[in-house]
Amino acid sequence: MPPNDVRLRQQLLRRKPVSAFLADSENGGDGHGSGGLRRTVGTFQLTMIGVGATIGTGIFFTLSTAVPEAGPAVILSFVIGAITAALTALCYAELTSAVPVSGSSYSYAYATLGELAAWLVGCCLLLEYAVSGAAIAVSWGQYLNDLTQRLFGFTMPAAISAPPGAGGYVNLPGVVLVVLCCLVLMRGSKESALVNTIMVLIKLGVLVLFVVIGVTGFHSGNLHPFAPLGFAGISAAASSVFFSFIGLDAVSTAGEEVKNPQKTLPRAVIGALLVVTAFYCVVAFVGVGAQKWTLFNGQDAGLSAILQRVTGQTWPGAILSAGAVISIVSVTLVVIYGQTRILYSMGRDGMLPPVFRKLNPRSGVPVGNTLIVGAFIAVLAAFVPLDWLANLTSMGTLVAFAVVSVGVIVLRVREPLLKRGFKVPGYPVVPALSVVFCGYLIWNLPADTFVLFACWVALALAVYFGYSRKHSRLGRQEAEPSLPESVLAE
Repeated sequence: MPPNDVRLRQQLLRRKPVSAFLADSENGGDGHGSGGLRRTVGTFQLTMIGVGATIGTGIFFTLSTAVPEAGPAVILSFVIGAITAALTALCYAELTSAVPVSGSSYSYAYATLGELAAWLVGCCLLLEYAVSGAAIAVSWGQYLNDLTQRLFGFTMPAAISAPPGAGGYVNLPGVVLVVLCCLVLMRGSKESALVNTIMVLIKLGVLVLFVVIGVTGFHSGNLHPFAPLGFAGISAAASSVFFSFIGLDAVSTAGEEVKNPQKTLPRAVIGALLVVTAFYCVVAFVGVGAQKWTLFNGQDAGLSAILQRVTGQTWPGAILSAGAVISIVSVTLVVIYGQTRILYSMGRDGMLPPVFRKLNPRSGVPVGNTLIVGAFIAVLAAFVPLDWLANLTSMGTLVAFAVVSVGVIVLRVREPLLKRGFKVPGYPVVPALSVVFCGYLIWNLPADTFVLFACWVALALAVYFGYSRKHSRLGRQEAEPSLPESVLAE
């Protein structure tokens, strides 16, 4: 093999040691002694970040698209999604305890699979966080319209409030929501976590209200036929509703801002999963029991419509719509937060320009990074159709989840003595099953999603070979090991 080919392969497969990640988390890795992100978040607030990023990404509107695919058996679709999320959550719990840094699966891939794999995973996370943030922001206008209609008899014109491709041209509420979230995030991680916790508790209360009222309209006849479209329908819906579980890994993006991370991170991952799964399964069961499955198709603000149908009154639906408005704010807040921390880690490693790793000295947050992410998400929310966003998000997330599961196995083999605050039970079966389930859900995504994803990967590779490979801190350290860290970080 020619020397240049060997050199290229070494560059693509070079790994960042776990010890280097831990050192960066303490000093910021910027070479200027400014320190890193500030550890201000506790276990409860971190769990609420996971719940906040997840509940609201689908349950308030996914039933209107998933139930027509599977019928009442959509409950099983949620179970399949929950099993996949559970298998992956256990893998995340181990890696967060072993590598308690920001960057989520990007950092884990860099420590286990190499630089090119880490870069591609980072780009998949861009689909997961930025694109899902846009998808949620798009849906905010629908619930905002539903709420204002119920309270004031007023709605915004569809041209500026409906999703692009569904009657809308520019989704103005989505843009406004992204701007508001960015303003909160720029104040600091402690303040952002507090705001998120309050909003999460409100939306959990609203979902409890839905269950309590919805169960009064429950009719067992609505569950028949249980699976009118067979197992194929259940599988297709499972790939769709998995979108509702996206966000659990947001916990891992806060690795450098939590207290006692080796214990706090795995507890928060597992705690968030339990809360989310319980709420999803109960809400789905009550929803399909309170309304005939054929009525879900095209039903905007679906949970509100179910409550109005059950009670014959508007006030329960108004409360639920208000809860959905608040819920979607918290989701958007957390996914923007997670995206900025992933890009912060990539910028610190030299994979992205320095603006992504620069911290504001007063708030300790990456302000420039936040503004760039906010602008990108706002543009997507304003102009891109919702179904494109949802499927691309699922693809990016499932790929990242599979990489995390593989990473657990690789790190066990390469660094068996590494201190771990949590270990995956049933290793290596659980990580292997996680990869299988992720692959199964990917297989059931629409063909056009694969085409869009391939285009995204091609763009990611072009950026890597054009910029990231040349500016990688790891590569510069290999090329010029005698240079001090402060020079390499410039």
